[in-house]
Amino acid sequence: MAILYKADSIFYKNRFQNGLAVLVDNGVIQEVGDAKSLEAKYPGVERKDWSGKAIVPGTVNAHNHSFQSLLRGIAVDRPFLEWRDQALYKYSPLLDEDAIYTGALFAFGEMLKYGVTTVSDFFYVHNGGTDTDEAVIQAAKDAGIRLVLARTMYDWNGAPAGFQETVEDAVRRTRNLAIKYQGDPMVDIHPAPHSPHAASPEMIKAGHRLARELDTPFHIHVAEEMFEVVETLEKYRLRPVHYLDRLGVLDESMIAIHLVWLDDSEIILLGERMAALAYCPSSNMFLSDGVTRIPDLLQSGVRVSLGSDGACSNNRISIFEEMRMCSLLQKVTRLDGTCINAKQVFDMGTKVGGELLRLPVGIIQEGYKADFVTLDLNDLSLSPKRELFANVVYSLQPNAIKDVVVNGRTIVEDGTLRTVSEKSIVDKVDRLFEQWSATGSS
Repeated sequence: MAILYKADSIFYKNRFQNGLAVLVDNGVIQEVGDAKSLEAKYPGVERKDWSGKAIVPGTVNAHNHSFQSLLRGIAVDRPFLEWRDQALYKYSPLLDEDAIYTGALFAFGEMLKYGVTTVSDFFYVHNGGTDTDEAVIQAAKDAGIRLVLARTMYDWNGAPAGFQETVEDAVRRTRNLAIKYQGDPMVDIHPAPHSPHAASPEMIKAGHRLARELDTPFHIHVAEEMFEVVETLEKYRLRPVHYLDRLGVLDESMIAIHLVWLDDSEIILLGERMAALAYCPSSNMFLSDGVTRIPDLLQSGVRVSLGSDGACSNNRISIFEEMRMCSLLQKVTRLDGTCINAKQVFDMGTKVGGELLRLPVGIIQEGYKADFVTLDLNDLSLSPKRELFANVVYSLQPNAIKDVVVNGRTIVEDGTLRTVSEKSIVDKVDRLFEQWSATGSS
């Protein structure tokens, strides 16, 4: 069913414009133009009038771990390896299919309320099969979010058993999921060898080959912590980016996560190979990882998107928040207020994320998916309206987000999640912790 959406202002062709409307049919933006002209052109079409609101593209969360929402607040204010052991490694053995579903529903529901319409979920608690992967996918479908399942390929024997797979099993299971969901308008499957630390050279190369076979990107954590740099230098006498280049996997299909600890030669090489970055500034700050050199990476030609990372290492999961954090962190680190600007970080959180995931999202434009968000123009965080774009990036508060449309379907209406009861999500999380407490597991 076609719907004509009107609002006081629409972010179209890189600026807010008044007097426009958006025609949507079958989940796709068919036309954007003068509201009066479109009303005359399509007299019988259903109309949605969002007076007092602005329409912006839905944000793209290029890196998340949905199950980690269950662990938010656990092991805070700890060094990275202690946080990993006390949160991820302690609780991972408790995560069965139901817990994974609950965590994903929790994460996706919260993201949607904060204006995320597409998420890349880097998921690695496979428990020896694909049932938990299916639980994440089902949660995304139930919540109504667009999902890229970055199915992690992990064979380091120091991790919990549920993370680990052989190279052959990881390839077969990831390929089978990709084939199963091929053509699904709301789900894509990408290979994701975990990192130079947690995936063997054979696993990394297998993930890259599979991405080529499936014609998708592949995702990999790179140089998040200094210990990984030290480890690759000791084992291979190469820094992480040079190591990946020697493996033959550093190319335009790579979406690297973090890229904190790089030297100049790695930054240049990433640009030459046309690699991309999913940058998670709040997570890097929370875990005291360090500061990724975003202006230098951009100058070298690296394409940069934004991710929230998991909610136990952030602990918010809003890409509007990451736009602000990215800009402010870079400015203070460089002592240069001009080193990055609002337009750059807005694009990172919207259209660049869509481009890197190879999805037609992140822009309000004909032919793109109807994924967009409304903002209350009377919310105090967006005033004065004459500086609306700057205020979206630097002062927007979540309460200003009112409606969220994904694939032409209204998922959040007037601030309320329509697809699933928010109280039911909270109740599921509470019951899960009650079960763990009853068994002495938490």
